[in-house]
Amino acid sequence: MRRIAALALAGTLIATSAHAESAAERLAALDKRITRLEDANAIERVQRAYGYFVDKAQWTQLSELFTDDATLEIGGRGIFVGKPRVLEYMQKAFGPDGIKEGSIINHMQYQPIADVDPDGIHGKQRMRAFVMSNGGWGIPLYENEYRKENGVWKISKLHGPFTMYSSWAGWGHDAVPNTRPESFAPPPDLPPSVVYLTYPNYYIVPFHYPNPVTGKVFAPKMSEAGAYPAPPPAK
Repeated sequence: MRRIAALALAGTLIATSAHAESAAERLAALDKRITRLEDANAIERVQRAYGYFVDKAQWTQLSELFTDDATLEIGGRGIFVGKPRVLEYMQKAFGPDGIKEGSIINHMQYQPIADVDPDGIHGKQRMRAFVMSNGGWGIPLYENEYRKENGVWKISKLHGPFTMYSSWAGWGHDAVPNTRPESFAPPPDLPPSVVYLTYPNYYIVPFHYPNPVTGKVFAPKMSEAGAYPAPPPAK
């Protein structure tokens, strides 16, 4: 009887230990999931803040969203390296901090898809923007990278190809190339990372994530110019 009781007690202790271990594992997995969700929200928040700072020409505040070694590439104007160059680009291109009377630079951002790398300190995000400014209309599509420094997420790589830019007459009337480095001051540190065609041609910005249903990576077929050419006009 004593032997049976001892075996029963041992079985209970093993089951309790296994249950405790399982509960601890589930708690650790849940904590990891919550952290990843919070990180994804923080990445999205940083990018949304970028858009609001653009709206009111708060260039100094905008530059503080970047890591010290960050790169910025907007349209096809080339790559600017480092936080000071990000600020210089904004202030020389659009003037000193502060919105001016009669000026509008609305930078509305939509459709964010943020992903955190397994290491928990790097992330990526795809987000579309709709720009409405004194210069006209534009549609950049961001594929950005982020890094967590001392618990704070920052932009480490901003890459926003404009797939369409037009005057106020509208994209149905005319389109403006947005891919020439020499068309915009200051000069970049590096040439554009990709050469592509804007509307009325179209360029599919590569996706950082696979298809969420199939799990397969979508690799757009591109010509040497990085875009599908527009069909010839009907005769």
